[in-house]
Amino acid sequence: MPQPLVECVPNFSEGRDKSVIDRISASIEAVPGVTLLDVDMGSDFNRTVVTMVGHPDDVIKAAIDCTSVASELIDMRGHSGEHARMGAVDVVPFIPIRDVSMEECVRLSEIYAEMVSHKLDLPVYLYAEAARSEQRVRLPDIRRGEYEGLQDKIQSEEWAPDYGPREFNPKLGATATGARQILIAYNVNLDSDDKAKANSVASMIRTSGYLVKDENGQKIIGDDGKPLRKPGKFEALQAAGWMYDESTAQVSMNLLDHRVTGLHHVTEAIREEARKIGLNAVAGELVGLVPLEAMISAGRHYHKEPGSALESSLVDAAINGLMLDILGEFDPKSSIIEWAISEALG
Repeated sequence: MPQPLVECVPNFSEGRDKSVIDRISASIEAVPGVTLLDVDMGSDFNRTVVTMVGHPDDVIKAAIDCTSVASELIDMRGHSGEHARMGAVDVVPFIPIRDVSMEECVRLSEIYAEMVSHKLDLPVYLYAEAARSEQRVRLPDIRRGEYEGLQDKIQSEEWAPDYGPREFNPKLGATATGARQILIAYNVNLDSDDKAKANSVASMIRTSGYLVKDENGQKIIGDDGKPLRKPGKFEALQAAGWMYDESTAQVSMNLLDHRVTGLHHVTEAIREEARKIGLNAVAGELVGLVPLEAMISAGRHYHKEPGSALESSLVDAAINGLMLDILGEFDPKSSIIEWAISEALG
């Protein structure tokens, strides 16, 4: 009988020193029952996303072990990078894959938070399905102010950590953990070196949209005392403008529910919005793994004869339509979560 499987995707604030990531990865691989599926290092973001899968009991041990190793090797006092971050081990989500409930994953995140906060004197926030208040559901809300603003933020009543000391840890910062459905981290590069233009495109498509301003460029305040926002095109989508490298701006996204907003939806919307300002979408990039269903859905959009196409042909159409093979070789066997698990577990 197949065993229960949970996925864990820790994000580490180190993407340049491979020796550090190798030691973190080794601590995961040393845990029996856990399979390391993917290690995605990003130099400009100075961030690495690691994907592991296994029995819940084994995965929680691996998550705690790799956090301990990272806490020894990563020092936030010298960290810089494009991606928003607040800690050395920035976020550790638990995701149900097979015969595991969301409630069980919430409990895993609570166990993890209790263990690492006690062991490392680490402030930990619960988010997503594990959040204990509405303001902590969204990770960007918890991260707001990032590492640099954490010392003041953590001392306020509103942002006291759920676990760990209510004190700033200058070496480690703070960590967020929680339970969520599979999230797709997907980016689209533009033929521009202007991050502001990428952020302008992002503001048109993300759920939160953009601030409404008057003819003088001032924010318009609503009756509730908060700035008015114009919602973006899509639900369940976070997006912002970042730099892929020194000469390439990027629309960086988290697709929170690919069944609501799919890869092809955001790709085509970015193409449309980029054209309005004289730009082109030139490459796509997945960070970590992607569900097969999301690729099949995109493949049906891009394939000329989707009704009669084989699964593999639909995946190929998705790779081409999403421009996933522009920046380098895209291996679907290691990048699609179901196929990667099948390969790893036989």
